[in-house]
Amino acid sequence: MTAIEWRFSPQLIEDALQKWLPVIGADETSSSDAQSDAQLRAAMRHAVFGGGKRLRSQLVLEAAGAVGGKVQNALAPACALEMIHAYSLVHDDLPAMDDADTRRGRPSCHKAFGEARAILAGDALLTLAFEILAADEQEADATRQVRLVRLIAHAAGEAGMVGGQAVDIAWSDAKISDISGQQLLQMHARKTGALICASAEAGAIAGGGSEKQIGVLRDYGRHLGRAFQIADDLLDVIGDPELTGKASSDAVNNKTTATALFGLEGAKELARESRDAALQALESFGPEADSLRHLARYVVERER
Repeated sequence: MTAIEWRFSPQLIEDALQKWLPVIGADETSSSDAQSDAQLRAAMRHAVFGGGKRLRSQLVLEAAGAVGGKVQNALAPACALEMIHAYSLVHDDLPAMDDADTRRGRPSCHKAFGEARAILAGDALLTLAFEILAADEQEADATRQVRLVRLIAHAAGEAGMVGGQAVDIAWSDAKISDISGQQLLQMHARKTGALICASAEAGAIAGGGSEKQIGVLRDYGRHLGRAFQIADDLLDVIGDPELTGKASSDAVNNKTTATALFGLEGAKELARESRDAALQALESFGPEADSLRHLARYVVERER
């Protein structure tokens, strides 16, 4: 399975991202300050418009559609989550972190623009995400906006993605035997799963879903996030670098992975179990959630 069957056109996300992160024109760069702004913007755009799958942002739209919401109301959290994901990859690739020279088959941001500008680009993308969430858009509901800000901040910060990354770094010098499978899955749930889970939940909130629907999609996102990260660990071992666009491996960086703890076949089985749990979570939905079902299958069967 090489493509995702989305209900809503991915172009909606691209157009919205271009609105929030347009190119700075040549006529706007006459001063040295403006040139610096343009270079920072170029680094931000390099990170965002680098050929990613848009899985998290598209998941927001699909979840909003599944609860019967207007897709336009989900574009702000979709773009915000895409910005946060892009910033995290810029920082992950830095020499002090995973030290990756390439990302999606292109030079990583710090290789293309230098370490200092890459760090600032990541900082700018993170803060732009919350500007987008708080923007005074037509039909925006203030209570809903605050709920989305709190949800996404929690998923992105110490309790979620950043905290999970900190644990992953701390484990780089640990022995495999000192880390249990449950600890690994808990780290995955923070480092990778938190933003994926938040994407599904944010879509349900933005779409005006009931608390029951929001809870169902939260459960779906939790299982989807686990399946995604385990599949990522598998691709690092058996994937084609030409397709994944990643030159470095977790083994080289002494990362503790699902394949290292559970073995190749054990990791495959765990990924399938997580996929099936995500599908089961959607039992209360009808055809309106078919794209979410397809996504659960895709994350396990993908080649990149």
